[in-house]
Amino acid sequence: MSKKRMITMMMAALLSVSLAACGQSSPGPKSAEQPQEGGKAPTEGEAKQTYTVTAIDYRYGDPPPSSSPGLTMINERFNVKYEPTFVPNTAFDEKINATFASGKIPDMIGLMTADVKNRYNKFAKQGAFLDIEPYIQEYPTLKLVPDFIWDAVRVDGKIYAIPQYAPKYQVVTVIRKDWLDKLGLEVPTNYEQLKEVAIAFTNNDPDGNGKKDTYGLAIGQDINPNFNQGPYWDPDAWYHQDEAGNYIPGMIGNGRKEFITMLSELYKAGAMTKDYAILNWADTNKEFYSGKAGIFIGTPRGMSQEYMDGLLAIHPDAQFVSLGPFKDAYGNQGLTSGAGFNGITLLSAKLASKPEKLKRILTMIDFGRTFYPEDSRNESNADFDWWSGKIGVGYEMKDGVPVNKENFASDGLAPSTYFVDNTAWAPQDFDNDYSITYQTKQLSDLVESIEAMYKEIKLYANPITGLESATDNAKGAELKKYVMDEQVKMIAGTRPVSEWDQLVQEYLSKGGADIIAEYNAGITEKDPKALFK
Repeated sequence: MSKKRMITMMMAALLSVSLAACGQSSPGPKSAEQPQEGGKAPTEGEAKQTYTVTAIDYRYGDPPPSSSPGLTMINERFNVKYEPTFVPNTAFDEKINATFASGKIPDMIGLMTADVKNRYNKFAKQGAFLDIEPYIQEYPTLKLVPDFIWDAVRVDGKIYAIPQYAPKYQVVTVIRKDWLDKLGLEVPTNYEQLKEVAIAFTNNDPDGNGKKDTYGLAIGQDINPNFNQGPYWDPDAWYHQDEAGNYIPGMIGNGRKEFITMLSELYKAGAMTKDYAILNWADTNKEFYSGKAGIFIGTPRGMSQEYMDGLLAIHPDAQFVSLGPFKDAYGNQGLTSGAGFNGITLLSAKLASKPEKLKRILTMIDFGRTFYPEDSRNESNADFDWWSGKIGVGYEMKDGVPVNKENFASDGLAPSTYFVDNTAWAPQDFDNDYSITYQTKQLSDLVESIEAMYKEIKLYANPITGLESATDNAKGAELKKYVMDEQVKMIAGTRPVSEWDQLVQEYLSKGGADIIAEYNAGITEKDPKALFK
């Protein structure tokens, strides 16, 4: 099912690999009348009370209808009058700002991960949200959240956010294996080899059509994807250290310099997307899925079946291989771990004075986060069947896998579409088997190989996760954009890469030095190797 938007839409957006997502269906709640684990059963009067529950959340693509079978099912099951407002993600910033400014905060609010360090922190400190911590042990899916994730959303020691599940998987580099085989090339194990492959894909006709109409690496604006093969090259990982032993952002680290240097060489050779600086994410995907480029990215959750089908219609014999992490200059080999959550759910502080309504809302949230093992994702599991809109109406079973109807979201056929948090919290990332959710063998095989890789490799825990920098909150986004824009110039050759050290000093002088000092004040582990697990 989908996380924040139905599976089909999410998929199309995420090789956007943005995030998004989907997973599998979340479980069905116990009914509103059933007691929660560790809680007390409601009295008859409490159970009969109908509560109006408001919510605001974002959606990728068109929001679901405000009147539908899915909403009716929610109202009947939980004895509520549920009134969610869904806003297209592109308009969400403006809408949520207006909502907070009005002071009329809904019962439930969904925020993107990017909001954790600014909007969430700001309004939590102002007392806008409910402290969640007293309720964690009462609800099974909240108890599953690891302490390090709860710690990542603490504000002044308190927890005001319910993290929405995401596996710790990041994106990985994917290469056209059929093109490698055609040109007699090996799978790259370092950036020099990756560069050679990209140039060969550009000059040596890997698709065999007798034309020079292919190239190496598909990339778009904001230097996205960043094709990092480990935290050494990850612009968002605080992995490198300065002379004083302070961690510094990867955006100004030696690994980033190596990567930008490689891209500048690929740009000169015509071996990467020519108009990368202005190409949006959807169009960047098209560069790969139209058969033009041979190097892009993949991830277990959120790949686009539609995009893959389009590529296979052009190149039916296409095959793919994912790259494992490269060994870095420190001798480490692994990838940066994802945060373990993707978005947050907030509850209005006003619910503290309405304990029975709060219980009802937490019961709904817990239901939407419940994990169903693969063998119970079918109509024989009443909760799953209800959550998915009922067999034959909201979904069908195909080869033992539940598949949403085409109008699943657009017609609001299932309750799952309307939950602010509608991604099941898996006990372990490996409990999910994303490969079986894809219908094409090439895509399923690729995802299966990525999942297998993640079971074997080490993951690096970013040391600034859960920490806050006042300067980063105030200037970080603008400063990052400045550095990114200058690196774009270096790739295109309008600013020489030889000015890298000067760019680092510009970052430091514009507020970066304060950001580094503030984050390092909260970092207790000063050994990069110790942050691998």
